[in-house]
Formats: sequence, C-alpha cells, structure tokens
Amino acid sequence: MENYYWTKEIDATLIVSDENAMVIEMNDKSAKVFEKDSKKVGTKLLDCHPAWAKPKIQALMDEKKPSCYTTEEKGQKNFVYHTPWFENGEYKGLVELIIPIPFDMPHYVRD
Repeated sequence: MENYYWTKEIDATLIVSDENAMVIEMNDKSAKVFEKDSKKVGTKLLDCHPAWAKPKIQALMDEKKPSCYTTEEKGQKNFVYHTPWFENGEYKGLVELIIPIPFDMPHYVRD
C-alpha cells in the first residue's frame, strides 16, 4: 500500500507528540507557525505552549482523553482538538489539531 502524506499541506496545524511529550511530527503549517520560536520536531510539547496552557496540556496527557474547544487569535477563530493516540492499546502520545473556522460557520443537525 502506498503511503499518503495528506497531513503535510493541509490548512490546519498538526502536532504529534510521543509518550514522553516530545514532538515527533509537525506538518508544514505547524512548522511555519512555530519557526520564529525555534519550536520543531524534538522539542518538548509543553515548550510549544504558553504558561497558562501547560497545566491543561499536562492534564490531557495524564488523563489520556480527548478535548476540544474553540479559540480566537488575531481575528481568526479556530477549532482545537486534542486526542491521545495509541498503538496496540498502548498510549503513545498526544495529537493536537488546530483548524481555522469561520465566525459564521453553519451548524447542521442530522438526526
């Protein structure tokens, strides 16, 4: 089966850490967002976040449960999703996905 690196150029920030909270993967957008701070693969995940967010990120890693919320920064609204990732049932780290969303995003009920 051919490998597809669909995450490389998507319009979302993707950061993957391992079980020791070391960043092991960043897509192009996340690398660009963090390049001014010299944050890159091999950086501690907590070092990629402001002080107020560090306890929240640590709790996500400790609890190994997903979390989602929206943020706004510099006039851009974002959907933030954190989820643990596993291999053969064993915790392997945390995935952070930040997707830009419009302020007037439609909401559809499908039931």
